[in-house]
Amino acid sequence: MMGTLSRSMEELIQIIRFIYSSKIFYNSYGYQGYGIYHIRFEIAKKEEKKAKKDHGEFYRRYYNMHIATIFSYATILLPGYLIYKYVQYSKYIQRSDKSCIPRLVHSCFLGHSETGLLDTSSYTPTSTSQRTFTQDFMLLTYCFLGLQISYLTWGYLQEKIMTQVYEDSSGNQDRFEDSQFLVFINRILAFFMSALYLLIQKQPQHKAPLYKYVFCSLSNIMSSWCQYEALKYVSFPTQVLAKASKIIPVMIMGKIISHTTYEYYEYVTAILISIGMTMFMLNSSDYKNDGATTISGIILLGSYLLLDSFTSTWQNALFVEYGTTSIQMMCAVNMFSCLLTVTSLIQQSSFPFIYSFMKKYPRFIMDCLLISICSASGQLYIFYTISKFGPITFVIMMTIRQGLAILLSCLIYHHEIKMIGILGILLVFGSVFLRIHCNNVTRAIKRRRTAVNSVKN
Repeated sequence: MMGTLSRSMEELIQIIRFIYSSKIFYNSYGYQGYGIYHIRFEIAKKEEKKAKKDHGEFYRRYYNMHIATIFSYATILLPGYLIYKYVQYSKYIQRSDKSCIPRLVHSCFLGHSETGLLDTSSYTPTSTSQRTFTQDFMLLTYCFLGLQISYLTWGYLQEKIMTQVYEDSSGNQDRFEDSQFLVFINRILAFFMSALYLLIQKQPQHKAPLYKYVFCSLSNIMSSWCQYEALKYVSFPTQVLAKASKIIPVMIMGKIISHTTYEYYEYVTAILISIGMTMFMLNSSDYKNDGATTISGIILLGSYLLLDSFTSTWQNALFVEYGTTSIQMMCAVNMFSCLLTVTSLIQQSSFPFIYSFMKKYPRFIMDCLLISICSASGQLYIFYTISKFGPITFVIMMTIRQGLAILLSCLIYHHEIKMIGILGILLVFGSVFLRIHCNNVTRAIKRRRTAVNSVKN
């Protein structure tokens, strides 16, 4: 009731201002010709022109920022490419010099170094003893709770930082809009944690050339940037459900990069996920009044899905080809991500603004610290869970996490979801679980066939 009264008062004030600033107030015949509805129409036209102007300035600003970011990354990638070409044509690696720089160049462009940056020469595989049911249950509970707490807290803080207003003691309010800085703080702590883990826990010899991590590192930071930026245009539940639909672009990237073949049920579940996602997007009411905003959100979500799918496909290729461990992958990818993002932030003079924002809104510092800790610990829990229970158990845990994240976001930030949206959510998650079940059945059938063939032979 109070909200309706407030809007009516604002509209009345706008009408009075319009009358005093026009000929209506001074010409009585003009007032008779206009009428109150015509006044409202003129106000609406002014607001529409202002909105179009604001949209144009907004897109121009973002276009310039994207160009600046790309040039910043190029200042690292282009010299690296030129060095690679020089090393290739000059046969620098074939020299017998064993000093620090030639060994570093060898690790960067060829790999298979005797003492690599990410391995331990005295590594010996540890034997794993058979766990009891109780130990399995306790370990699974630990992994489940660790993943849920880390990523649910991370999702809450992500939505809070990108969508909520910070307020200082004087009542001044402002939003934080530099998504690239959030990517940087997530990556730098993850890099230090993985590097520390490599120092404590011995690893097998690292064989992959370091430059091959640059491709998935670049796609990783760009996908994270799109993920943060999308929250300015779509609701967090929409973004989470889009992540559950990542199977579709993963299949596309698998076809393009690895020429992977898929089963019929995989295509069926991908279509069902697409239908469920469409139902949820049609239901979304948070941003439906702004067509430009909705299109921007969809473009950013689509870019996130494609880039993230490329990242996972490229990383999987490195796992298969070079036998890279998960912690080595985490350390190398985050190392290049930190290098790229910090270079871009320095060149765009972002740190002075970020420092002043932190000084003005101290609560933002705690949010940044917490989201960085949650992101880094979440990555460690991912690798640990996969190593102990395999990818299927991990996918089930993360699917449950996505459902809980949607529920938590709706409860805290009051997102409205209608019946068609609920049906879309159920269809997406039902399709994901159906896919997991079919994968298990297919693997079991293949194992039985292999066992039968081995017995026959």
